[in-house]
Amino acid sequence: MKIRRYILAGVAAAAVSAVSPSAQAADASTWSQDIKSAVRLIAGANEKDAKGAPLRAGIEIKMERGWHTYWRYPGDSGVPPRFSFAGSDNIKAATVRFPAPLLFSDGGGQSIGYNDSVIFPVTIVPIDPAKPVVARLKIEYAVCEKLCVPAEGKAELPIGAAPSTQDSALKAAEARVPQKADATALGLSLRRVNDAAKPLVAVDLKAGGDAPMQIFAEGPSPEWALPIPKPAQGAPAGRRHFGFELDGLPPGADPKKPYDLTFTVVEGDRAYEVTARLD
Repeated sequence: MKIRRYILAGVAAAAVSAVSPSAQAADASTWSQDIKSAVRLIAGANEKDAKGAPLRAGIEIKMERGWHTYWRYPGDSGVPPRFSFAGSDNIKAATVRFPAPLLFSDGGGQSIGYNDSVIFPVTIVPIDPAKPVVARLKIEYAVCEKLCVPAEGKAELPIGAAPSTQDSALKAAEARVPQKADATALGLSLRRVNDAAKPLVAVDLKAGGDAPMQIFAEGPSPEWALPIPKPAQGAPAGRRHFGFELDGLPPGADPKKPYDLTFTVVEGDRAYEVTARLD
C-alpha cells in the first residue's frame, strides 16, 4: 500500500471547547474550536408526522482562509476524517455522507478535499422514534495549508422534529453528495492498456456537457490508494478519457486480476458515484 505523506506541524492542539445542552441553539451546537478550524453539529428540518423516517443533521467544519481538509480518500497526502457518535442517546445508526470534493495540488502531490468550509450530511436512525434523540459527535480530522495540523472536535445537539435555520445550508450539502449511478447507463468502461507490472488503466465515459470533469478512483477496500486519474487526449465528441496506473494496491493484491473499482465523477454542478468492473 502506498505510504501517504503526512506532515505534522510542531504545535500543540488547542483545547477542544466543552459543549453542554444549555449552550446549544435549537438547530446548531456551539463551535468546537481547534487551532485553524472549528466544528459543530447542525440540525435539518424534520417533519413531525414522518414517523419512522430518518432524521437529518450535518457536521460543519469551517477553516481559516487558505486551509483545507480531506475527503474520505485524501489522495497523495493527508488523512481522512474519522467520525464517532458513540455515547449518543437513542441513536441506532448515524450515516455520514461526503459531498463532491475538490482537487488540490501542493508540494506533496495532489490531495482531495474541501476548502474554507464543508458540511457533511448525516442520516440518523433512532432506536425508538418516539423518544428524544441527542447526537454526540467526536471527530478527528486534519487541516492543511503548507503544513498539516491534526485537529479534533466534540459537539452535542438534540435532533428532533422541528424547523431549522440551518436547513437550506444542509440541503445544499446534500445536493452535492454524488448520486449512485449505473456504469452501463453512464457509458463508463475500463480496460488495461498494457501488461506492465503496474498496468495503465483507461477510463472511457460519457460527458454530460462542456463543463470540466474530474474523476477520483477508489479500490474495493480502504486499504487501496489508487492514483488520481488524469485526463487523456483523443476522446470523441460527447465523451471523456482518463488514465491511471494500477498502483497503490494493498499487499497480496494481484494487479492483473479483475476488480470492482469505484469512481466519483464531478462535472460542473453534477456529481455521481459509479462502480465498474476492471477485467
